[in-house]
Amino acid sequence: MAEPRNRYSTVSLIFHWGLALLVLTQVLLITAHEANEASGSRQFIDMHKQIGLTILILTLARIGWRIANPALPLPAGTPGWQKIAARATHVLFYVLLLGLPLGGWAASSAAGRDISWFGLFNWPLLPLPQSRELAGTFMDMHGLGAKVMYVLLALHVGAALKHHFLDRDNVLHRMIPFIPRRP
Repeated sequence: MAEPRNRYSTVSLIFHWGLALLVLTQVLLITAHEANEASGSRQFIDMHKQIGLTILILTLARIGWRIANPALPLPAGTPGWQKIAARATHVLFYVLLLGLPLGGWAASSAAGRDISWFGLFNWPLLPLPQSRELAGTFMDMHGLGAKVMYVLLALHVGAALKHHFLDRDNVLHRMIPFIPRRP
């Protein structure tokens, strides 16, 4: 019999931490844009769009990887409600990691604003009617999704810390390479 996996694969770690870094970058770009609106901070928004589309692509790849490489189970003693909460949180993360870039893309498309993808090519706009009102609706949804993402991130980090410091299990070890495995 094969020994059960006790850590996520390198590919899974790269997807997890790479996307986490990109999401953090998105927050920093929007913060920089809002702090510098008067001085013409269009470059922050342009970069935000480019990274958002990159998140969309990487999330699709990550979902494919996840289907081929299922998540590790939570420790045997984990209460059922925590398993359900963990599963729901992860599903919502995927919904947001797809939905936020799609919403931003839809807003740009409805506003008729081209999206250059790192200067390599113009990302095609979605076939939506050109409407400032529709673009505003998509941006409102995008902003609401970002707030939900903040709540999920707090829950996710809080749960990881709970597993490490209160439950004293190896859940955090599986995703952070330098944390030693507990016996």
